[in-house]
Amino acid sequence: MWHDVGAADSVEEDEPLAVTVDGKEVGVFRVAGTLYAIEDICPHAYALLTQGFVEGDEVECPLHGAIFHIPTGQCRAEPGERDLETYRVREEDGRVLVAISGG
Repeated sequence: MWHDVGAADSVEEDEPLAVTVDGKEVGVFRVAGTLYAIEDICPHAYALLTQGFVEGDEVECPLHGAIFHIPTGQCRAEPGERDLETYRVREEDGRVLVAISGG
């Protein structure tokens, strides 16, 4: 099921969108014009990655500096502990839609 989480123009390259979808904290990022949705909570310690530092296609956790690849969720620098969950996302009629699972 797709969930409307906000206006597409509210997600900028340097300003991700933090949302909750089906009880999950999700960060919506725009990288080179493409939207990506990833788990918003750093696995190492509770910190919102949408409040982290975005550089290119990576986000650095604001708490302990773990670095994650936004398109794939891959942990690229510890102490991330594991890769992030990624979610399907699309832009439709100026809105951002995120699907956690299924349809």
